[in-house]
Parts: sequence; structure tokens; C-alpha cells
Amino acid sequence: MQTVPPEYFERKYRRTADPWSFATSEYEDRKYAHTLTALPREHYPQAFEVGCSVGVLTARLAPRCGELLAVDVSPLAVEQAQERCRRFPHVTCQTAQLPKDFPSQRFDLIVLSEVGYYFSWGDLAEVRRSIRQQLAPGGHLLLVHWIHAVEDYPLTGDEVHTFFLEDDAFAPLQGERREHYRLDLLERAREA
Repeated sequence: MQTVPPEYFERKYRRTADPWSFATSEYEDRKYAHTLTALPREHYPQAFEVGCSVGVLTARLAPRCGELLAVDVSPLAVEQAQERCRRFPHVTCQTAQLPKDFPSQRFDLIVLSEVGYYFSWGDLAEVRRSIRQQLAPGGHLLLVHWIHAVEDYPLTGDEVHTFFLEDDAFAPLQGERREHYRLDLLERAREA
């Protein structure tokens, strides 16, 4: 199965501004709180959020980051994220399509939340390779994904997490499974 194309997301955001109810769902609110609690450091100088959607998690991550780059494939979603994060001058929200638009700078934190299962195996391998290159030694990768299969998605959350956990460039620090999602915190191996 191919990576889910940008048009899929644009159609959803044209139909409704927040198609997954990130801003209003109690489930999402609890999951975001759990996500932030899992981060072992109070501050990350350089952070990157993949698939920021309308910026709800982005705005919650912002106080913990020196600089935060948040990207999404949907320009409509990015507009909302920019508006939601306007009070945070250190947050940049922009349109990008991974793996080809993966940024070239180093990060102390990369958050891959509810986005990995949209990639094909080949594109996810490219994303993982880019994360290995751009995540600073000792930096954290936080994975959070819905665990139930969705017909439109090429992969499941469990497949995404297992794929990263199989890479010895990342050491698992924390893993937790809840009723509908799983969270794994990994650390980039320090260079010898």
C-alpha cells in the first residue's frame, strides 16, 4: 500500500476544520497529557513534531522547547496550527511532505504522534533513516499511535513502533500500552 497522499488530508480538512477532534476530544486531551508526562526533560532546545495537524499538541509542547518546528502535509491544517501557536514566537509551523522534505538540522526531540501509519514501508524506512541522522546523540524520539487497524492506513501503530524498536540506533526508555494507543520513548544512541 502506498503512503496516504496529501489530497486525502486536504479533503478531510475541507469538510471539517478539525476532522479528528483534536481540540475538543477528552480522549485526545488525556493522551496529550500522557505524551507530555512521558518526556523526561523539562526543556528541549531543538524539537521537531511530525504531522502537527491543527497544532493542539504543538501548543502544549511549545513551553518545553527552545525552538519547535512543526510540519504537516496539509496547508489547511498548518494554517490552523500557525494561528493556534501565534503566541509562541519560537514555534514554526509549515507545510512539508516527508520523507522528501525532512529538515536538515539536528534535534534534541522528535515527536511522531498519530502519523507513522500513514507511510508506506518504504517511506517509513526513509523517515527512520532521516530521524537517525537528524536526532542528536542522547536525543529523544517519542512515538504515540492508535493501535487499532484502519482500512485507509498502510500500517498499524504497532507495526510503526516495532519498526523503530528494531533499529539499534534507538534505545527504548519507556513503553506503555493503553486501551487505544501505545507510547514508546526512545533515545538516540550516543556516538562512540
